[in-house]
Amino acid sequence: MAKKRVHEIAKAQGTTSKELLAALKAAGVEAKAAQSNVEEAEALAALKSAGGAAPKKKPAAAKQKPAAKQKPAAKQKPAAKQKPAAKQKPAAKAPAEPKQDGAKAAAPAAPRGEGKPVRPVPEKSGDAAATGGAKKRRRVVIDSQAARRDHIAKNQPPPRPPRRRGGRRRRPLLEEPEVKAPQAPEEEPAIRLNSGASVREVAESLGLGSAEVIKALMEGGEMATLTQTLTDESVEAIAKKFDRKIEIVTTAEEEVEAPEVEDAEEDLEDRPPVVTIMGHVDHGKTSLLDAIRETEVAAGEAGGITQHIGAYQVHHDGRTITFLDTPGHQAFTAMRARGAKVTDVAVIVVAADDGVMPQTVEAIDHARAADVPVLVAVNKVDKEGADPNRVRTELAGHDLNPEEWGGDTVYADVSAKTKQGLDNLLEMIVLVTDLEELAANPDAEASGTVIESELDPGRGPVTGVLVQRGTLRVGDAVVAGAVWGKVRAMLDHRGERVEAATPGMPVEVLGYDGVCEAGEHVRVVENERRARQLAQERETRLKSEQLARRQARKVTLEEVFERARGGELKELNIVLKADVAGSLEALEDEIAKLPQEQVPVNVIHAQTGGINESDVMLAAASDAIIIGFNVRPLADARRAAEREGVDIRTYTVIYKVTEELRAAMEGLLEPEDVEQTLGSAEILQTFKASRVGTIAGCQVTEGKVTRTAQVRLVRDGTIVWSGKLGSLRRFKDDVAEVEAGMECGIVLEGFADVKVGDVLEFFEVKQVEKTLE
Repeated sequence: MAKKRVHEIAKAQGTTSKELLAALKAAGVEAKAAQSNVEEAEALAALKSAGGAAPKKKPAAAKQKPAAKQKPAAKQKPAAKQKPAAKQKPAAKAPAEPKQDGAKAAAPAAPRGEGKPVRPVPEKSGDAAATGGAKKRRRVVIDSQAARRDHIAKNQPPPRPPRRRGGRRRRPLLEEPEVKAPQAPEEEPAIRLNSGASVREVAESLGLGSAEVIKALMEGGEMATLTQTLTDESVEAIAKKFDRKIEIVTTAEEEVEAPEVEDAEEDLEDRPPVVTIMGHVDHGKTSLLDAIRETEVAAGEAGGITQHIGAYQVHHDGRTITFLDTPGHQAFTAMRARGAKVTDVAVIVVAADDGVMPQTVEAIDHARAADVPVLVAVNKVDKEGADPNRVRTELAGHDLNPEEWGGDTVYADVSAKTKQGLDNLLEMIVLVTDLEELAANPDAEASGTVIESELDPGRGPVTGVLVQRGTLRVGDAVVAGAVWGKVRAMLDHRGERVEAATPGMPVEVLGYDGVCEAGEHVRVVENERRARQLAQERETRLKSEQLARRQARKVTLEEVFERARGGELKELNIVLKADVAGSLEALEDEIAKLPQEQVPVNVIHAQTGGINESDVMLAAASDAIIIGFNVRPLADARRAAEREGVDIRTYTVIYKVTEELRAAMEGLLEPEDVEQTLGSAEILQTFKASRVGTIAGCQVTEGKVTRTAQVRLVRDGTIVWSGKLGSLRRFKDDVAEVEAGMECGIVLEGFADVKVGDVLEFFEVKQVEKTLE
């Protein structure tokens, strides 16, 4: 039998797509959505086995209606005899009399699958047959239909006769599937597709043949195979061509849905509020945090002020408050971008002598975008020239009207230096969070959010986790995105070991197999095997998404001229990073001298220092490329660049920068030397040898180290030296290569000024033809 879509079969059988999908699932037939194609025979069998025979016979009910009209004609002859037989029923049961009045309604009731009201009729008509008139009753069609109903519902007769009225009341339900059928397309508009899906996955999800999808791609100028990953734009174009509504889901969006769990009210307990302090530079954010922590220690809290993780807890009037120590807005924005609802209250710090500044407005916008309550702390009120009322007036222009002026924003005047108003600030925080009714279930499976994560040389991957639900315990198997592990140890904000972490408590977790991303959702699973499986699935999804992003990457130097000539690119945006201010100024001057008639070059950001993740995010948002002079991208920047498809180019000679920019703008790209990274190693110790010089004792952290590779020494993100290896040894033996995780001894050729903590990057240079993609 030919295949049909689920919603078509459901409509034909008088049921809903949702019910048919459930029946197919119970029968073991694979069908993901209402648009999926299935064998009609399998669908009908699944409906029948799932008790869906009633909707299936709905068309039969329509056919029986003419038969019901013919029955009165047949009954007109024996009317005088049949009505007395029918009146014998009311003698036993009075309620049956109104049912006999609707003689025509009795016929449709039988095809509906509720043949029980009809079934007693042949039984009693058989009794009546004993009295006479048996021949005439044999001609009545009701007898044969009742026999079929009796065969279908042989297990249900005892409870059914008392529910005759219920059968009548359910009559409108026969019409409900017909009403729902046209609404089915509205319930299934969004077919969920994973970002980075292959041609086969797209075809299966949209209910199309693979050949149709490949043909549609060819018509759009794209050649693809069954297993090739498609960009989100290509998937949307295919869906539009075949009139399908889709929803492309990324792994980050799935993580947002993961924590949505509803707990019973009796299981909920109050949890500490999570507070983030934000504001302009030099307005006293750090000083305010230190003052609050000093107050906690002075109050007799055990432990010191040393920060072990990016969060800490203080106590006020028997209440606990969790503060997130986020430098600037970077971590806050990263968590919000990942959909992590961590913060309960945002405290905006404004200096009373300085007023509202640009970063103050930015902080307000971040807090509003995160949909969290805002509390304003007016700092430095003890300073000369401080004017808290001016701050209130300026913030009122940003819709932060003070409560004392009839608004709904809480203000607190404080001084981090004299500790004036700190108690009032903590009281206001408790007051604002009390209105939120913050609660969590401590007995549920633990889940939370990664605050920060780093690779500690002595302890391995260390992850700061804020527990939001349940209780995290030592020994739990945990997974965070593509990283999994088992909790070996937990430390609180004072650095003390704890066995369990309750909701609202920040802890430092040891035991992950890698470094987690900030803002990742953490959850506990049943065992390590399941944790590893989930992490591998997530990693596979992330790789597919990265591949899709690379195929549809923002902009590369090779594409600049081609896109400009086609009118797609009006200007080339550049993020400049250099090692010193002098180099930065020289670069800007050289770029300004380039002819910009066809493609204007716009330097949107220029700064000294290594290339970090925020530079990559800025470039991704601005369709820019990153040019680094004598600097290298940090590890998180490299990962972000791969994820976002941002082109990073590093140079050591200024004229090479202008040459490549000019060549790209003119469309005359020559074969270039492409650097292929082999691995990196960190210097753990240094040794002096009389004949050799300085030996660097290293541990390979990524990739591998080869004897023939070129090497550069990077110190604090800046290139210090570049050259070749003089010697590579492991256990006093000369070796050709050393893999990741192993230790080795390295001597740099012609360079001895190595220090503990320096990073050695190993690479090869290959010539590759440039193409205008």
